[in-house]
Amino acid sequence: MERGREDASLTLRGLQNRSHEKIKLRKRKSTLYLSTQEKNARRRGDLLGENIHLVLFTIALRTLNCFLVQTSFVPDEYWQSLEVAHHMVFNYGYLTWEWTERLRSYTYPLIFASIYKILHLLGKDSVQLLIWIPRLAQALLSAVADMRLYSLTKQLENQEVARWVFFCQLCSWFTWYCCTRTLTNTMETVLTIIALFYYPLEGSKSMNSVKYSSLVALAFIIRPTAVIPWTPLLFRHFCQEPRKLDLILHNFLPVGFATLSLSLMIDRIFFGQWTLVQFNFLKFNVLQNLGTFYGSHPWHWYFSQGFPVILGTHLPFFIHGCYLAPKRHRILLVTVLWTLLVYSMLSHKEFRFIYPVLPFCMVFCGYSLTHLKTWKKPALSFLFLSNLFLALYTGLVHQRGTLDVMSHIQKVCYNNPNKSSASIFIMMPCHSTPYYSHVHCPLPMRFLQCPPDLTGKSQYVDEADVFYLNPLNWLHREFHDDASLPTHLITFSILAEEISAFLISSNYNRTAVFFHTHLPEGRIGSHVYVYERKLKGKFNTKMNSELSEIN
Repeated sequence: MERGREDASLTLRGLQNRSHEKIKLRKRKSTLYLSTQEKNARRRGDLLGENIHLVLFTIALRTLNCFLVQTSFVPDEYWQSLEVAHHMVFNYGYLTWEWTERLRSYTYPLIFASIYKILHLLGKDSVQLLIWIPRLAQALLSAVADMRLYSLTKQLENQEVARWVFFCQLCSWFTWYCCTRTLTNTMETVLTIIALFYYPLEGSKSMNSVKYSSLVALAFIIRPTAVIPWTPLLFRHFCQEPRKLDLILHNFLPVGFATLSLSLMIDRIFFGQWTLVQFNFLKFNVLQNLGTFYGSHPWHWYFSQGFPVILGTHLPFFIHGCYLAPKRHRILLVTVLWTLLVYSMLSHKEFRFIYPVLPFCMVFCGYSLTHLKTWKKPALSFLFLSNLFLALYTGLVHQRGTLDVMSHIQKVCYNNPNKSSASIFIMMPCHSTPYYSHVHCPLPMRFLQCPPDLTGKSQYVDEADVFYLNPLNWLHREFHDDASLPTHLITFSILAEEISAFLISSNYNRTAVFFHTHLPEGRIGSHVYVYERKLKGKFNTKMNSELSEIN
């Protein structure tokens, strides 16, 4: 009995001693047991919902992407964005016929005009900053879109599939070529990807009807054709939504009314009258089909050329991925096919029009790479190297002369003590070069005009076509005396021999040559030539009057 009492006493004493010690409990790793503060602390290492290192890598890559694209693609990347923004802020420049006919909205140029205004107020509106800051801003938005595509795929499937979709997106040559350009198509693509992140796809954890519909509405305001890829997606959401009336009354209508009102107010301020530019845009390009003035292609062009070209070496992986992807993602494939079919019905076709559905294709390419086992490493090497070559060639070599020549024009302006004595005439297919946004100097400049026929005249021929019918006669007729001659002429090399007699008689000497492309087509030469008139003539009165009208 005494022995038992001693044991009990020792046990009780041990428990009393332990009560004064700190007892360590096993920590649960599940986020269900984390407090709000702990969750916020854990997210401090994240950015945009992903690992901060991955986000910073994507931003750094797109920044490098921006500086490694030094070529021109289409005139709209300047004439429908930067040139408009420059005119809005600095009150000189040139607005194309789309703006006089009110076919474009000021919403997109307003983004760059805001950047220009801030630089101007800070006294930092140098021409190089005016050129590169808007492109860097577009690169940053593209990086955000890339991360949203990665996050969405990780939610829908798993991290492995997301990783290969992300790889396909980053190494796509056409994405590299376009994603830092100040094109409405680029912004449409960015908004489409981010909107898809909030779209109610099966398996998505970030769905939000107000957010995605707001982004779709903004894309439509910037470029009305954004409604084309979103038609099947919106229709699917409407069909699957049990509370259809609430979706329309509480989401779609308020969002549509707010964004359209914003667009109307912005355009009312800058046009000076109430204008529904989205209707004008669709009327011109779809109902009247006047876009054919800038070229037409056969109905199958997107299937036979356009789509295979922008996919490039991703094409076999896309086809393979279409067979492997689960049925719940069939809506993405339907969206791609629908977009190709609708654009095929329009006569005027361009590669950039179907750029917004390219990220959809990367999802299927990622599925293909995930399921490759034996040939995965050769496939990855093939994809990376083939796209690297195309990206570097199109970004650094093809069609760069029309941008490089602008640096020469800058020198003409800033190195000339008497700016009024210099004048520029660009003898190229219209809108081949940027304009005042890449010079930022009120130097008298002129180019060949090419607006479409909006009056219904029979046998209409624009100024550029009249020029190319007989360049030599046109020049002698237009510049009939020394006083009307510009001090500098800029032209493609293919035209130089044909107008050599005019150049000699007017005492023009070639002062600069800029490489343009290995692939001359039609009126485009392999080099850009700059000619300077050695005899100092009087100021070009025609150009001076045109500049006064612009101001």
